[in-house]
Amino acid sequence: MANELPNGNGAGAEAAPSLNALIQYTKDFSFENPKAPRSLAQQEAQQGPQMSLQVNVGSTALADDDYETVLRLEGKAELKGETLFAFDLSYAGVFRLQNIPQEHIHPVLVIDCARLLFPFARQIIAEAVQNGGFPPFYVPPIDFAQLFQQRLQELEGQQGTATN
Repeated sequence: MANELPNGNGAGAEAAPSLNALIQYTKDFSFENPKAPRSLAQQEAQQGPQMSLQVNVGSTALADDDYETVLRLEGKAELKGETLFAFDLSYAGVFRLQNIPQEHIHPVLVIDCARLLFPFARQIIAEAVQNGGFPPFYVPPIDFAQLFQQRLQELEGQQGTATN
């Protein structure tokens, strides 16, 4: 009868889905300030710079349950057609996913894991821009679920055009 009762030590938890960040790291980073020191004097212009930002998320299987997710943020600031600064950051993490259905692994990697990496990548960029002599540039919040849905729609559109 004692064997029929749960033992309270998490024995039933092996079927619960889990996501664990094993390590995070800067995989590649570049910051350019091509017109310094002249670009630093241009900061006082009435009109602010034009900012552009590209976001990409990729993932790679490393082992049975371990995956690398890479968040790539690439951006630049331009004023009057001249680049004030540019950055390119690939910030990555290794994540262990257990008891997650196969069809959910990719969305978890590119949505949830990217969401976990984002605040650290954002801080790296803000500090690099500030260390380059500019006010810190805080990457605006990113809806990774929306990006994932957009990417799925793009892929479906490409497949639809390829079959026509």
